[in-house]
Amino acid sequence: MKLLKNINNAIVLFAVLVTTSACNDYIEEDIYSDITSENFIDQDNADQLVVGVYTSMRTVYRDYTFKFDGTDIFANKGDLSSLSATNDYFNLTSSAGQSVWANNYGVIGKANFVINRYENQIEWSDSNLDARAYGIAQAKGLRGLAYFNLVQQYGGVVLEVEEAQSIRTDYVRSSEQETYNLIIADLEAAIPDLEEAPETGRFSKRAAQHVLADVYLTRAYTSFGESTDFATAAALAEEAINGYDIRSQSFAELFAYDNQVNDEVLFAMQWGTSGFTADKDNNKHSLFMNQVANYPGVNRATTPYGFSDFSMMPTPYYYSLFAANDSRDDVTFHRAILADADDELKDASGNLLDIIVAGDTVVYYPKVALDAAELVEHLDRHWVYQPDEYLFGRPDAIAGVNYLYTLNAELTNFPIFKKFDDEDFNETRLGARDTYVFRVAETHLIAAEAYLGAGNSSQALFHINRVRERATGVANEYTSITIDDILDERALELAGEDNRWAILKRTGKLEERIAQYNPQVIDHGAFDASIHLLRPIPASELQLSPETMTQNPGY
Repeated sequence: MKLLKNINNAIVLFAVLVTTSACNDYIEEDIYSDITSENFIDQDNADQLVVGVYTSMRTVYRDYTFKFDGTDIFANKGDLSSLSATNDYFNLTSSAGQSVWANNYGVIGKANFVINRYENQIEWSDSNLDARAYGIAQAKGLRGLAYFNLVQQYGGVVLEVEEAQSIRTDYVRSSEQETYNLIIADLEAAIPDLEEAPETGRFSKRAAQHVLADVYLTRAYTSFGESTDFATAAALAEEAINGYDIRSQSFAELFAYDNQVNDEVLFAMQWGTSGFTADKDNNKHSLFMNQVANYPGVNRATTPYGFSDFSMMPTPYYYSLFAANDSRDDVTFHRAILADADDELKDASGNLLDIIVAGDTVVYYPKVALDAAELVEHLDRHWVYQPDEYLFGRPDAIAGVNYLYTLNAELTNFPIFKKFDDEDFNETRLGARDTYVFRVAETHLIAAEAYLGAGNSSQALFHINRVRERATGVANEYTSITIDDILDERALELAGEDNRWAILKRTGKLEERIAQYNPQVIDHGAFDASIHLLRPIPASELQLSPETMTQNPGY
């Protein structure tokens, strides 16, 4: 992958050390020792404080709480009757989501630290004033992004823009409108001093324009949104796209393991290959996946499939969206699970049924249902789950044996995700692959939604068709456009990348779509729009400031 540079010891931030990696094409880390928050005020090493903010951003984008579960395209991986607070909204309380709050405030706290030190404590020579402005711009941009992550989930939150100097018990939430005002101010202040094409891994001007477009677009749906918000979002999205043609590489090339640094990616969380725990701590490959080691002949330590840390799976609706000519299907899913070792297939009594050889297909998930003759042919060799069996279907009997009860411990079986596959793991199967945070295909879909909101359907069609054309090879496939078209195209293009819950919420489609497409919600969902369009403020925050902090209604 990428060659290492100068990776060694951790550095101090906030009187504790911040660990970050640096690789070829990665944010550069130098080696410091005996550095504390009090003496880390030299212009020559100040950039390491900024690198510490990016380190905290890693935790935000390896935490999937509240992003996918409980939506139209992702559901709980348990059986149909299983209960999950974040998926079917049953018993969702203030004990949920502590990590979302804490991780984003971790970024905010470090950003405030950087801004204070850069503005008030570091002595800058005239020749380094650009470096000063650039450091402050990165910190403000990342702070704005963290507050945007929070406001979408919780509404108005605590607005802190000063370096923390003491323990407080009097935190007060600002209004949602005030929170958006701060986010916009931070991003607008950052953009002029950010670089167009920075060192890979840095927050660029175009990344900030992408985020600010998303902020204006989201605000446009609120009661306090301004009449120009849709148009402003569209213009910012155009600036972020900056003429880049996503058709210059295929969807497969975009997600190729050896092409993680490419021109479509506006911002990514990077994970190094140094061997340090923090440098191989990406768990994204294990999203939306069965425990493949439960299949005969499959060893989770050596297969490319990873293993499942999460209780989420795609819904049948999501799989149904892929057209026959959509190239994203082959890139997104493993439709065949291959054995990586020889194994013996036995029934519950220990009788030998078959010999599995490394390379054999163990499980097959056809995109289109097999007819009776095709099914018989496949069943001579492996399990088959037809599209209508992805959820809770039973594998067909081979030679009269029901393998569900003899060998397969999974309650649900479905094509597992492929596009996040990793290749470089530590001993606990945590990986080093970059996580794409923002890329130009999403910017096109932000533009499409913004132009649609502004009443410019021709430009909305241009942007959605640009994304569709790369996937199918068909130009101008959409001849009309609705918000549902955009939501479906976002699902196909960005599943597991964007914050699906927040997108459905802002467009007013969350309740409608989960009632139609989320299996457990359909069966026993407890969604209440008067409550669940905001997340509960974590109980620990209420306990910290019991006299001043307020909970969202209904929790």
